[in-house]
Amino acid sequence: MSPAENPIRIEPCLLDAPPAQVVDLIAELGQAAVTLGNRLHPRSAQSLGELVALMNCYYSNLIEGHRTRPREIERALTNVFDADPVRRDLQVEARSHIRVQAGLQKAFVEGTLGDPSSPDFIRRLHSDFYEGASPSMLRLVRADGTVVEMTPGQFRNDPSHDNVVGFHHPPPSASVEAFMQHFHNRYRRDSLGSGMKMIALAAAHHRFNFIHPFPDGNGRVSRLMSHAMALDAGIGAHGLWSISRGLARGLTDRSDYMRMMNRADAPREGDTDGRGNLSQRALIEFVVWFLTVALDQVRFMQQLFDLEQLSERLQTYVSQQLGMTTESGRVVAEIFHRGSMPRGEATRQMANSERRGRELLSQLVDHGLLRSETPKGDVFLHFSSASCEFLFPQLFPVGE
Repeated sequence: MSPAENPIRIEPCLLDAPPAQVVDLIAELGQAAVTLGNRLHPRSAQSLGELVALMNCYYSNLIEGHRTRPREIERALTNVFDADPVRRDLQVEARSHIRVQAGLQKAFVEGTLGDPSSPDFIRRLHSDFYEGASPSMLRLVRADGTVVEMTPGQFRNDPSHDNVVGFHHPPPSASVEAFMQHFHNRYRRDSLGSGMKMIALAAAHHRFNFIHPFPDGNGRVSRLMSHAMALDAGIGAHGLWSISRGLARGLTDRSDYMRMMNRADAPREGDTDGRGNLSQRALIEFVVWFLTVALDQVRFMQQLFDLEQLSERLQTYVSQQLGMTTESGRVVAEIFHRGSMPRGEATRQMANSERRGRELLSQLVDHGLLRSETPKGDVFLHFSSASCEFLFPQLFPVGE
């Protein structure tokens, strides 16, 4: 077996003796994630989580070089697609991303998530992501003109699937199954404590992309896998933060992600650099960077979703941006605190007359700020791209 075909090529996979900086980051990230959203009503947190899923999808697409605007993504969620086939395919991918992430969140809450590092779990992620994909989304044209037809959920298993990724040569297709089994053996959930799961979250993100198990879609699957691993590590915070935003933005600039991924590809740099094939020093640097990015995003969301500040922004948005009554703003803020409110109570609080109260409530529903499961059901908050620029500054780039 050549070195390129041996699964130990991805070692080291973990940090057996994490340095103090990593230990500190684990503690800070764990505490920050517990704090995020712990004062929010679960229904309001769910509404915010749906917005974060849209944000996660937007930034994941941006990393791939695809600029799919939030409103395009929202239209795709209601099955309204662009006439242009290229834009339509991007919308289909975006809808799939949000659907798969919602499924991960639901499975975690129900206790059926499974092991995010297992080959079956990862195959299913890929298959679910490409469910409903057009033929053009599954057809890859290599730089030399070779056409590859991809089967959703199937690892690379033919030499035609092998391709250079930047400057990196992934393992040959014949070895992918063995590499992914080794990947699972090193990152399996039942062998790791809570702190080591956070290290695995960072390290596995790189090692998965190093293996590059699918002909295409590896980046998106790796970010969905990382989302699942964050949930499993206990730092998912009800889906109220996203690693994709941090990876797309970096800590210094947008080139951080690719630069750090390339750095973690480095081979061992002498006898003081661990005992694996790859550089332990580079892996430590990547883990520190990745966990710092995660902590930065959790803290950003803490500030953005602060109960008092968001309540004030909601009232101001209703009165100034939507031009509605002060009482309407107070009711919206109250619904945010309580999670939901019966329609009758909402209309009574908004105006002295029932007719006027119903009119104001209908306006808020038409604006997309309130929703209900049924025409007469309780109303709850819905956060859309239309309100993002005011309610959640810096969540998306200006103008998006």
